[in-house]
Amino acid sequence: MRAAKAPAPLKPAVFHILLALADRESHGYAIMQAVRDQSSGHVPLRTGSFYRHLSTLIRDGLVAESPDRPKNDDPRRGAYYRLTAQGRSALAHERTRLSRLVAALDAVRS
Repeated sequence: MRAAKAPAPLKPAVFHILLALADRESHGYAIMQAVRDQSSGHVPLRTGSFYRHLSTLIRDGLVAESPDRPKNDDPRRGAYYRLTAQGRSALAHERTRLSRLVAALDAVRS
């Protein structure tokens, strides 16, 4: 019997989009701002590429459009998005992968 294949590493933009949605639902512009802030500007994300990534994440079941909007929200804002259970799992796998990489690097320094 074969062991299950580990998921592929997440692209930096995808990782940061999922991370931006890890603790709250958000609209597109706020997600883009969070990616910029989290990555200290190292993950460039323009509107077109952001929505292409978002579309793929929705198609793959990692992100979903939220049916609810926050109270007193600006009606000009677009849809809100949330992380799905599958998205949380992908983020957890990436955390484990990155932790192992850091541990391997720390072992080399010793």
